[in-house]
Amino acid sequence: QLQLVESGGGLVQPGGSLRLSCVASGSVLDYYAFGWFRQAPGKGREGVSCISSSGGISYYSDSVKGRFTISRDDAKNTVYLSMNNLIPEDTAIYYCAAGYTAVLPTTLSTGAGFVFWGQGANVTVSS
Repeated sequence: QLQLVESGGGLVQPGGSLRLSCVASGSVLDYYAFGWFRQAPGKGREGVSCISSSGGISYYSDSVKGRFTISRDDAKNTVYLSMNNLIPEDTAIYYCAAGYTAVLPTTLSTGAGFVFWGQGANVTVSS
């Protein structure tokens, strides 16, 4: 069983930056892929980014590509989402997810394989 706790959310002005952290506990992370998903008010869940267990493969949604970077530090049991050049459309609750699974180009749209989820971190982009 894996427990995930997100932090780093908050209020930021358009054009600003935030870095979300997801600390995992309860198991060795080496074999887990991780993903970040978000849900904006009144909208469905959207896959933002995911990273393979080795860290060698990552995918991004078109809406964040070039602005967001996912990374992992297994020594610290932590996965990060660095978000730059934020826009109001990025406002959402961001969820960290993990699973013993491969990541594929379809992973962000299906969420397949991610069975562990955090409680979410609120990100608001507003002037």
